Amino acid sequence: MAKDTDNTPLAAGLLCYLIWGFVPLAFQAIGHLGVGSWEILAHRTLWGAPTALVFVLLAKQGRQVLDVFRNPRLLAGLGLSTALIATNWIVFIWAVNSGHVLESSLGYYITPLINMAAGVAMFRERMDRIGVAAIALAMVGVIAQALALGQLPWISLVLAVSFGAYGIVRKQVAADAQTGLFIECLLLAVPSLGFAIWLASRGEGHFATGLPVTLWLIASGPITAVPLVLFSWAARRIPLSAMGFLQFIAPTISFFIGLAEGEAFTPLRGVSFAFIWAGAALFAFGAWRRARRVALAVA
Repeated sequence: MAKDTDNTPLAAGLLCYLIWGFVPLAFQAIGHLGVGSWEILAHRTLWGAPTALVFVLLAKQGRQVLDVFRNPRLLAGLGLSTALIATNWIVFIWAVNSGHVLESSLGYYITPLINMAAGVAMFRERMDRIGVAAIALAMVGVIAQALALGQLPWISLVLAVSFGAYGIVRKQVAADAQTGLFIECLLLAVPSLGFAIWLASRGEGHFATGLPVTLWLIASGPITAVPLVLFSWAARRIPLSAMGFLQFIAPTISFFIGLAEGEAFTPLRGVSFAFIWAGAALFAFGAWRRARRVALAVA
């Protein structure tokens, strides 16, 4: 394995967010083949489980998986995180296949700001003026988005809250990323398999009905597991300030995908994104400044 002094961790983090940025295109490709959102979710978890198992075995965490199943408290925690990530996945899949890619990108711009607010509310973390300003700008952006849509941007809010809450729950569960992801996929795989079999019995399933759709459904597993593992590995090895900038790559790519696909982008909607981007930029600057202070203190 390369030493942490090289650029391998940064490259892993960059690749992770690039994959997440282009993921809407993958799920749209599956959707264009006639597969519904719930069937995509079912196969995402079914094929995500063996992919995650490969990473568990490579990391030699088989014993940790068994320990989780022996510990009801850990299993309950992962059960909650499973429900949260499943909510996030189904809303995201539906959104990108229903002409709401811009709203989905907005949700992931908001997520780190929600995490910051949750840290203050739940873990008594201190928030400086930059953090307060970033959250205030994001709130104005959400209000402007609601005015532009004529309703609350529920897609953005559900994606942001579910993924933010998922991160909070996983932070409290004493299980590594590979182990946690494998168990989450495993917990979802049982109902997913039942759903896939039920669809097949009604002649409505798409798996094994053609080579393209079958390969895409199988690929949805690695598309899910690989970036999560890359993220976990990179996050432990590169500075918080770097991750603060990298995490905005994915929603930016999704934003331009939505524009390229002709989604409505009114002036008011532009104003809402401007406030969100300003909040995101402040968040990234704050992360950089905190990391710099730590580095100077160490020096």
